[in-house]
Amino acid sequence: MTSVITSLLDTDLYKFTMWQALLHRHPQTQSEYRFVCRNQPQYPLAELLPEVNAALDHLCSLRFREDELAYLGGLRFIKSDFVDFLRIFQFQRSFIRAWAQGDQLHIVAQGPQVHVMGFEIFVLAIVNELYFRRFDAAAALASGRERLAAKVQQLRDLAQEATLRHPFELFDFGLRRRYSGAWQREVVKTFAEQAPQWFKGTSNVLLARDLNLVPIGTMAHEYLQSYQALGVRLRDFQKAALEDWVQEYRGDLGIALTDTVGMDAFLADFDLYFAKLFDGLRHDSGDPVAWGEKALAHYAKLRIDAHTKRLVFSDGLTLTKALALYRHFGDRTQLGFGIGTHLTNDMGDAPEMKPLNIVKKLVRANGQPVAKLSDTPGKTLCDDETYLAYLRQVFNVRD
Repeated sequence: MTSVITSLLDTDLYKFTMWQALLHRHPQTQSEYRFVCRNQPQYPLAELLPEVNAALDHLCSLRFREDELAYLGGLRFIKSDFVDFLRIFQFQRSFIRAWAQGDQLHIVAQGPQVHVMGFEIFVLAIVNELYFRRFDAAAALASGRERLAAKVQQLRDLAQEATLRHPFELFDFGLRRRYSGAWQREVVKTFAEQAPQWFKGTSNVLLARDLNLVPIGTMAHEYLQSYQALGVRLRDFQKAALEDWVQEYRGDLGIALTDTVGMDAFLADFDLYFAKLFDGLRHDSGDPVAWGEKALAHYAKLRIDAHTKRLVFSDGLTLTKALALYRHFGDRTQLGFGIGTHLTNDMGDAPEMKPLNIVKKLVRANGQPVAKLSDTPGKTLCDDETYLAYLRQVFNVRD
């Protein structure tokens, strides 16, 4: 079997940035991450179990190479002691287990957070690529290239529109649900070569290095969720997480994720102090226009010039949706658009080409449940209804 993952850089930048922050501040945390498929695949994912186990065996044999460590060490926000940690790091096979139960594929990573948190993106990329290898690759690639050319033309057409105050900036966020590693590389390379005016980077650290692009990313839900179990009062977990981030990066990586317990609860904690220290906000659930309007109203209330801040949109975007949001907000604030599946797994209308909606989420830390209260129904992943009810009560979030 051709290996899906051949480099430990083939993951999203925010895995490294969260990893470093948690290693420095909470290295003792124990955690559990669980794989879930939210839609119906064309064949049972349980059939992939032998291949998934072989891919996990291979993943756990990889180490960071010196050239990879040198690249990471050259990023100004990555500290030398973290690079030293990565030099000796190796995934431990005993910390991750995959099994089949009926048609369902189960994958759970459990152990010290700084040893298991990195599994997430690799697991998702492995399952995706193995799943799509069973279908007609030639037809998929032909359709994918047609659609890719149409997206490049959409960007070129933007040059004919009236200029807004702030530019349209597009990022690739498509690693976790990509059709394949080779296809993501082709997509990113195509945008970088044919639409450099608008395409500004990728979350994939390996591709950023190889194609001389800016690596993009700050934090994900797991970082903020972890603080629900790190000894601070639950009502204060967001403020504690943001404060640790500020202390770790001191001005770098200043885009905060807003929907761990919903936008309203986030803004209640995002006071003048944080609003000045962070460069902007990232949207990942709920109505994006309503979210953007709330963000701009919050900056206005704090008497902060929104033109000095950035709103990043990353929730299930298509290029058409991103352009519509740009036209709505482009004269009012800086913007960024991270598009995932629609860039790297848009391979046609055939039923077998429908992307998998798979996630691997943090569900427990230090022996207790953690959760996010997404602004989009169905995104919450927690099997402890008592804890969910408590979290909703503390942050006054409706069920």
